[in-house]
Amino acid sequence: MSQIRLIVGLGNPGPEYERTRHNAGFWFLDQLAQRCSTFFREEKKFFGEVAKVRLAGQDVWLLKPLTFMNRSGQAVAALALYYKILPEEILVVHDELDLMPGCMKLKKGGGNAGHNGLKDITEKLSTPNFWRLRLGTGHPRSLGLAQPVVDFVLHAPTEEQRQLIDECIGAALKTSNDIAVGDMARVQRAISKYGHPRVNEPSKAQEAGK
Repeated sequence: MSQIRLIVGLGNPGPEYERTRHNAGFWFLDQLAQRCSTFFREEKKFFGEVAKVRLAGQDVWLLKPLTFMNRSGQAVAALALYYKILPEEILVVHDELDLMPGCMKLKKGGGNAGHNGLKDITEKLSTPNFWRLRLGTGHPRSLGLAQPVVDFVLHAPTEEQRQLIDECIGAALKTSNDIAVGDMARVQRAISKYGHPRVNEPSKAQEAGK
């Protein structure tokens, strides 16, 4: 059981992106830092904003890449290499199209499902063998929208959807100590009620309503 020494929240920098779905990972880290009464500072050598918190008696680095989503791996690899953090000691928190708002899942490794941030991290670490906390935002098709995916992730969720996402974030934050010590089985049990099957295509009811 590997400890988690680095938690990465994915998003895009700048006020114009602050409330967009693609910034769900930033939302998680901002709330975690607030709970731990710490603040982020920009570290140019790590291409992002960095903070350090104490969880379950150990230091854990928090990282918000400022490279924009497609180059997230540059920041992750820089910090991980500097502090000799292994891929299995990293948790990446990100928005997930394949889960509806109010749903989340934790997994290790696997594919990127078209997520450019995960893709770049995998390339820069030369392995997909890191943990991911997937915060559901829904897919435009699963929500009955004709909106292109690129446009969808760069827009804010509805107030109701944001409340559901924040509910997941709050539940996940309660497991922070378990995450830090690497007890991912316990974390998965704690958040299991927020699990949901993959959502890729509109339901028959949605199809019929078009």
